[in-house]
Amino acid sequence: MTDQTTGFAPPILPPGGALSGNVLAIASMMVWAAGFPAAEVLLLTWDPVAVVLARFASAMAFLIPIWFMLEGGQALRGAGWGKGFAIGGIGFGAGAWLILLAQWFTDPVTVAIIAAATPLAATIVDWLYNRTSLTRSFVIGLVAAVLGGVIATGILTGTALPRQFGIGAGLAVVSGFLFSWASFMTVRAFPDLTALGRTVVSLTGGLVFLALAFALMLSMGLAVVPPPPDATSLSMLAVYGIGALAISQVLWMGSVERLGVSVASFHINAAPFYVMLILLALGGGWSWPQAIGAAVVASGVILAQR
Repeated sequence: MTDQTTGFAPPILPPGGALSGNVLAIASMMVWAAGFPAAEVLLLTWDPVAVVLARFASAMAFLIPIWFMLEGGQALRGAGWGKGFAIGGIGFGAGAWLILLAQWFTDPVTVAIIAAATPLAATIVDWLYNRTSLTRSFVIGLVAAVLGGVIATGILTGTALPRQFGIGAGLAVVSGFLFSWASFMTVRAFPDLTALGRTVVSLTGGLVFLALAFALMLSMGLAVVPPPPDATSLSMLAVYGIGALAISQVLWMGSVERLGVSVASFHINAAPFYVMLILLALGGGWSWPQAIGAAVVASGVILAQR
């Protein structure tokens, strides 16, 4: 049903099969969801490309020393940085930039909802490379995951969409394809690396891409240097970079290795519910459509793995 590539080195994360893969995916999405409200705060005063560049830089400043301490310099020297730069730059660098632009055009909950298209993107990527047949349970689960995302949008209850929803949706869909492709290729291209190693190599490629993009846009007058960071922006950057990228991505790589990118991506559709819970804790309101949508997504995840 999905790619279960063999020959992987035992990951830093606890080994296991479907159960641990689902636990890792849930944990990854919960941490990832915290990044949406944090990014919303940063976007009030920072240029979008500066936000995503700072996000990747803080993630790498956190992950590289940890990787070095746990696995030593030999792991860094034999990591295959060229492939990592290509995969991470195109998939994670450009993808992260596009989804942040989508949030800039809409709002954090809407962008998390639009990511409902990601399971479709991941299934297409998986099929293109593996030509695997889809079981009836997987197809029903996929439909349920996408339906859960649609329910969570509030469209069925008449909730108004943001004014620039179309632009944001297009950017988020492209980002979903890039993210799915990069996740699949990172696990496939680095069979000898741990989940931590794969994350560092691929996200470093994203950092290089974003640094070049920011420098180019700055020279063309299309971006501005952000103001000196204060305590609020530093704390939000820690959440957005270290939590919602560095930690979330290590967990995600472990999940993709165990479940395959198709099934792991179903969990992305529960992100609106997690975002809503975070906003609820910050004084926001409860949303039944998002709660019901998350429940439908959960049923899809279970069905797809039968």
